[in-house]
Amino acid sequence: MTDPDPSPHVPVDPASLDALHAFVERHPRLFVLTGAGISTDSGIPGYRDRNGQWMRTAPIQLQEFLGSDAARRRYWARSMIGWPVVGRASPNRSHAALARLGAAGRIERLVTQNVDGLHQRAGSADVIELHGGIGGVTCLDCGAQHARAAIQTQLEAENPDLLDARAEPAADGDAHLEWHALDTFRVPACPACGGLLKPSVVFFGENVPRERVAAAAAALDAADAVLVVGSSLMVYSGYRFCVWAQAQSKPVAALNLGHTRADPILTLKVEAPCGPALDALNARLGLADALNSRPGPADANTERSST
Repeated sequence: MTDPDPSPHVPVDPASLDALHAFVERHPRLFVLTGAGISTDSGIPGYRDRNGQWMRTAPIQLQEFLGSDAARRRYWARSMIGWPVVGRASPNRSHAALARLGAAGRIERLVTQNVDGLHQRAGSADVIELHGGIGGVTCLDCGAQHARAAIQTQLEAENPDLLDARAEPAADGDAHLEWHALDTFRVPACPACGGLLKPSVVFFGENVPRERVAAAAAALDAADAVLVVGSSLMVYSGYRFCVWAQAQSKPVAALNLGHTRADPILTLKVEAPCGPALDALNARLGLADALNSRPGPADANTERSST
């Protein structure tokens, strides 16, 4: 697996750090919105390049998953190979730094577009997962909830020919797999009723549940400003909060390497690696170093009309 901190000592431009520190000091109640870029140092690939373009084929659409047995075989085969990357991932310094900011009362609410559960495992409380969690699986027939790790065991037992397959991992537990024997792949069935299983995530083409959007909107109302960390905001599920903040005359800052959809409305843009920038910010704020308090590995917990 990739080293969780490949660039632990990357310097942050002092002027950018000054501006980020000043922004946080001026706005003590931050609505923090995170995306895939915050988890890449945990070895989980992102979706897009620095220009906001796809680095892979587009993820499966909800209607495709529901309507095509072939599409489901392809999805679950790729997931069987790719999910262990997420399942074994540990929180990195960015997750730890935001947990420290939250514990210090600097964050009104942390909202994430990620499905990896790493914010919670780093110690962040009351996280809103817009797109759900990849660590769970839901039966669409009986409603039973299953751990993704248990379904992985089922997948491997029923598809032993795929156990030795090698494929480059992709975002959200996917993999770049093209397998010649997909027609023989066995899609997992619900252990409780034999029904159709779907990961407990919001697929592309699927709406984010209204209660999650409402909870995030209420947090935005109570916040002083928005801080985006590690997201290009190219899908609407996250970008909408920047639009809503602008409508409320609340400033929006972004810590992200590369283009974001919100660039025209940003008050501040800091192009720097998330981990070093957040660690430096914590140091400026007088908060203790979170690097030595990382949780160990655990079972991890896609859209979206809406990272």
